Amino acid sequence: MSTKLKLYLGRKVVDSLHKFTKLTPLELQPLIQVGNHHDPDKTELSLPLNILETQLGVTNITEILKIQPDDIIRNVQVVRDKANRKISFEIDRTFFIRDVLENCASPELNFKAKSIVVEYSSPNIAKPFHFGHLRSTIIGNFISNINIFSRNKVTRLNYLGNWGTQFGLIRQGITALKYTFKDIQRDPLKLLYQSYVHANQLAEKDPSILEKAKAEFAQLENGSEEHLKYWQEIMSYSRNDLIDTYSRLGVTFDEYNYESDYGARVIQDIIETLRKKNIIHKDKDGKEVALIDDKHVSVIKSDGSTLYLTRDIAAAIDRFAKYNFDKMFYVVDNSQTDHFHSLKNILHNMDLPWADRIFHIKFGRVRGMSTRKGNAVFLKDILDECRDMMIKRQIESPTTRVPISDGQTSDILAVSCVIINDLKRRRQKDYEFNLDTVLQVQGDTGIRLQYTHCRLYSLEKNSGAIPARECIPQILYEPEALALVKDLARFHEILFKANEQLESYILVNYLFHLCNQINKALKTLQVKGMSPDVSAQRILLFNTAREVLRNGITILGLTPLNEM
Repeated sequence: MSTKLKLYLGRKVVDSLHKFTKLTPLELQPLIQVGNHHDPDKTELSLPLNILETQLGVTNITEILKIQPDDIIRNVQVVRDKANRKISFEIDRTFFIRDVLENCASPELNFKAKSIVVEYSSPNIAKPFHFGHLRSTIIGNFISNINIFSRNKVTRLNYLGNWGTQFGLIRQGITALKYTFKDIQRDPLKLLYQSYVHANQLAEKDPSILEKAKAEFAQLENGSEEHLKYWQEIMSYSRNDLIDTYSRLGVTFDEYNYESDYGARVIQDIIETLRKKNIIHKDKDGKEVALIDDKHVSVIKSDGSTLYLTRDIAAAIDRFAKYNFDKMFYVVDNSQTDHFHSLKNILHNMDLPWADRIFHIKFGRVRGMSTRKGNAVFLKDILDECRDMMIKRQIESPTTRVPISDGQTSDILAVSCVIINDLKRRRQKDYEFNLDTVLQVQGDTGIRLQYTHCRLYSLEKNSGAIPARECIPQILYEPEALALVKDLARFHEILFKANEQLESYILVNYLFHLCNQINKALKTLQVKGMSPDVSAQRILLFNTAREVLRNGITILGLTPLNEM
């Protein structure tokens, strides 16, 4: 559906109220939704009365009911049901179908582009890429994609944890295990993790190991050229390894930031500002702390080195200077709520006017996450295991149509399942992870979305039909055709709602419902063997459905398949 149709109704409503309201059609536009008219042959758009009356202060509802019918609006009435009260606008069926098929796949969602920064994934290079980071990656990618689709200017950031005493421990472990740079380059994330674990094990028996690790990090923070060069070499290997793995998820980043970008020497001016404004003060142990909600929160260690919070303060200031963002989203699990509360509080106390533009996008934890090869979970291992299981199922399936020797299709299907298994849930809910459930063929899974897309792709290919250049709504008179058109019309409002709430399950549930309507329509609306004018209009309808489905699953982060 086009934004123009909703704005047209919005103008009619505003004009009917005359001087009784300061509302604009633009404010009403997102409230106007596709209605469920009691007569399935009729098409309706509706405005919820409770929002008009309680939130927007519109009391002259009778004035809206005086809107006269025209070529587009056939009737205006108040409809009351158990769920709500609404003003129903019956729209001319012919106009509605044509408008939907011409405009629904790429709806206008935004009239003024905003600058959005999304920080997500952000693994720690000394630890396994656990499912919390994968959740952050999947959710952050969705938030980035839907904002890009809405024509906002989006900067995708990956902020890698590469700082702190862990640096010293990793270097101690590398030395003890006698790894060379060539060894590390071969498999950076796993070997750095092994080095970190080994050093911790050594430190349990020999406390001097930990002291050496702290001394190593102190030299790094103090700007030792030798230590910086060593660390930068390791970072370059780690980043390349991550980029290769992210590419399997279809995830890219505009920038990679590191905690090391904001070490104590680099951000000394910010630390001095915190001191001058009396935001931080020394406690009895020598730490510098901020008072937040009657709690003392550490900002600087007693030895003068920085903490995660210190570096996040510096990073936020640096990013606003670079991007002048309207919003910056941190996609991090629920456990970091206090951290981001402290961050926002300190930015406020620094008198930074943009402090309210940062948002912690919380998500729940995943329980039971492990591979069958052990508990240290690396993203690459998760994806490899999913791909191998998918290959096995494709081999066993009698309907497989593509060669699977290279595993590419299986890999895309496996990734689709992992992504949809996560995004079909409310963001803040915890859930149990089970590989067999994730990769099941039946039910609401990534396979179902991919299968429906493939089916629509093959329909045009196998039917020989040529899609109509212009929609003739009178030919699409069947109830199944109109039901599908109505669902396609809802794509606009679904995207708006999903973006407003930053909740992917809204879009996922819509796409599953759309697949149901597509499959019902495919059973009734035959394309092959019909007269050219009928087959042309039907293939136009199904191609539009395919485009909506394709756009929807791409926003979710899937790579659409044409065959499987």
